[in-house]
Amino acid sequence: MALLSIAYLCIFASFSVIISASGSIGIPVYPFTASGDGSYNISALKSILVDETYAGARDTSGETLIPPNLREFADVFAGDLQEALGIKVPVSVGAEPQPDSIFLSIDEEPTYEYVSGEPSAEGYTFEVTDSGIVISGASPLGVWWATRSLLQQSILSEGALPLGKAIDGPGWMTRGMMLDAGRHYYPPEFIVELCAYMSFFKQNTLHLHLSDNLFVTDKYTREQQLSLYARFRLWSDSTEVEGLNKFKNESYTESQFKDMQSECVARGITIIPEIEAPGHALPIVQWKPELGLGNDLSLLNISHPDTIPTMKTIWSTFMDWFESKTVHLGADEYTGEASEYNRFVNEMAKFIHNNGSKSVRIWGTFPPKSEYDNITTDVSIQHWAFFEDNPLYDYIQNNYSVLNSDDTFYVVVKSAGGYPPTVNIDKAFHGNPADNGPWQPNVFDANNATNNPDRSNPSIIGAVAPLWNDFGANASVYSEVYYAWREGIPALADKQWGSTISEEDFWEIFPILRSSIPGQNLERSIPSESATILHYNNSSWAQELDRGGDDVNHAYLSRKDNAEWQKVKDISGNDYAGNTSCVPTQEGTALRITPECTLKTPLSSKGRNYTLSIRFKLDPEETDEGKDQVLISGGDSTLVLTPTVTLFASGNYYRLNSTVPLDTWVDLSVTGRGDRTFASVSETKLESPFPPSAADDSQEEEFQAVLGISGESFVWAPIAIEAPISEVGGDWTGELGGLFLSSEA
Repeated sequence: MALLSIAYLCIFASFSVIISASGSIGIPVYPFTASGDGSYNISALKSILVDETYAGARDTSGETLIPPNLREFADVFAGDLQEALGIKVPVSVGAEPQPDSIFLSIDEEPTYEYVSGEPSAEGYTFEVTDSGIVISGASPLGVWWATRSLLQQSILSEGALPLGKAIDGPGWMTRGMMLDAGRHYYPPEFIVELCAYMSFFKQNTLHLHLSDNLFVTDKYTREQQLSLYARFRLWSDSTEVEGLNKFKNESYTESQFKDMQSECVARGITIIPEIEAPGHALPIVQWKPELGLGNDLSLLNISHPDTIPTMKTIWSTFMDWFESKTVHLGADEYTGEASEYNRFVNEMAKFIHNNGSKSVRIWGTFPPKSEYDNITTDVSIQHWAFFEDNPLYDYIQNNYSVLNSDDTFYVVVKSAGGYPPTVNIDKAFHGNPADNGPWQPNVFDANNATNNPDRSNPSIIGAVAPLWNDFGANASVYSEVYYAWREGIPALADKQWGSTISEEDFWEIFPILRSSIPGQNLERSIPSESATILHYNNSSWAQELDRGGDDVNHAYLSRKDNAEWQKVKDISGNDYAGNTSCVPTQEGTALRITPECTLKTPLSSKGRNYTLSIRFKLDPEETDEGKDQVLISGGDSTLVLTPTVTLFASGNYYRLNSTVPLDTWVDLSVTGRGDRTFASVSETKLESPFPPSAADDSQEEEFQAVLGISGESFVWAPIAIEAPISEVGGDWTGELGGLFLSSEA
């Protein structure tokens, strides 16, 4: 992210007063005792010092098997200071605090506790004096959470940290979100950015749902079920699972998955992997159809002699990939025999414990009953709906540990009914039925307080809020998950921590913090001096490509036979100069684009609210209308002629009816307007003003996602696609007359 936006500076004066008075504004809120009216200006920092006694210390009490040491956390923190605040300081090891330093250490005798009274390794103390800052934690992870508080306070106070002391720690051990990556692939770099966003608000868990399928209805034939969208997201070259995954390009290899876990845990986030079975198991049945149960092939026939051995083979293949102490079996929404289901869970849990030394978690499905052998109590339960179980009476009172994922906070991407498409923020602040106050992880039932255990009950593991892709991969692009969660993550993180920021304070400070969260740019924002972000026109290459004086023809002749890269001037005022290996036309008014050359900008993508315009002409002799023509590509999307105007994003094509005429100058404009994306095509002249004036509604056509509804009907839904702004050319022949990107839509 860019440094703190100037747009928010006007808010700081009032907020500095609130911070000094209450000493605890942040997300999550943390207790702070002021020691006077003074402050320490964080811009005076000269170093980060790591206590030499504990520089190599690691916390082994948490969920991760690869905990960073104190020095490693310090190095990431140093990068965050520079990215968020523009403060670059060295990291070194020392014996004691020095003037104008942040000193990081570990408490020799920590006394931090979760609300259950159990010891917490995540607690911390930080003290701001007029000579610097001292942070100590119960573990390196506790120190890391303190750095999140320090960053937030630095942002909110405009760098003038109030003098005083904070002692803080979370109420519950597991705090986070669940992402359905089974029905929609998300690339590793997106997951890592998401972890950075979560970590800033002190969540510590990302549950990754790694296999699933679209909903199977009784209207599907066996053949239709065997071809229905179903994915297993881990890719192994092992012959034992050959055929389980047929889509390597949208899967995680071992190195990718391990790197993803390492990068997330570097920010305090542990990934909990889930391989779903014996329900939602169509990816496995499509691999081995004989294992399907009856007419619903998404269910495994547990009584088949090869079913449990097959699942053991899958887990044996991938067990060593997982750097967490807990793994998830899934075991959700199984409608076969309860006794067989329990046998499956118990046998798999025992196998995973004996062969991987890991604990097992499942979704609550068949609560314990006296008439059959129940699931053993060493398997933790993830409650999600009261029509499946009552977590207090069915599980907690029967000695099970329970994670709260009640569907109060369920999100279904692009849902138009039932579960909402964004987190229910109101329930975060008013979800406790006892007093209409803030929800917290002990509140399983937001309507009936008698179903909720005491806050201090040790059987409550914490809370994780799920997001589901029920409508499949084509319903959304990657970033729409972020927008579904953007406000929900911080709102829930505060309550999962055990804090109680007011609704008013939340909405006041969240926009300020959001603009400066390090380690991610999920909104794909681009710093700009004005609404115009990038602007190339004929002057961009006529001035820069003329290496032989004022004669433009000389520039053409000297460039056309070599592949030297030349600068393309940006006239936006931002100096986003590009480079091109293409030559100008003999008149110097356009660039000649061929498959052998390209124009590259220093940018990649622009997120919501933009207008991207490209003026070009396709060569009629060189254009094969039966072949896709990639006009411009970016990190998140590609603008393509297929031959209709198309955006390719997140693995899917979103096509319009509009086409582009050959041998004619056209202005093609793509507009991202909130959660919707439009395009217009208009014929023009090379010498006409560029960029063109905004298209009216009658000229625009909207990109939309087509959602299948249970195999019965289709629904069209808006789609928010980023603007591609990285590279022009490489796949078409013609002339480029201009390229323009604005933050106005």
